[in-house]
Amino acid sequence: MTPLDIKQMSTLERIQAMEILWDSLCHEEEEMLPPDWHAEILRRRGQKLNSGNSRFLTLEQVKALSRT
Repeated sequence: MTPLDIKQMSTLERIQAMEILWDSLCHEEEEMLPPDWHAEILRRRGQKLNSGNSRFLTLEQVKALSRT
């Protein structure tokens, strides 16, 4: 199946195909591990939080920021 084939599918057909793909991934015996670079990002973010140079925002605060 090519990207062009997918574009020619109806919305319902694409959703059904996506569900089939997702189901096949969920039942894979091989565990998918995150890439190594994820650990580095998490380490840096943890350092930033621990140093006080970062803060948490509520969803409402994030929405307000995106409107400005």
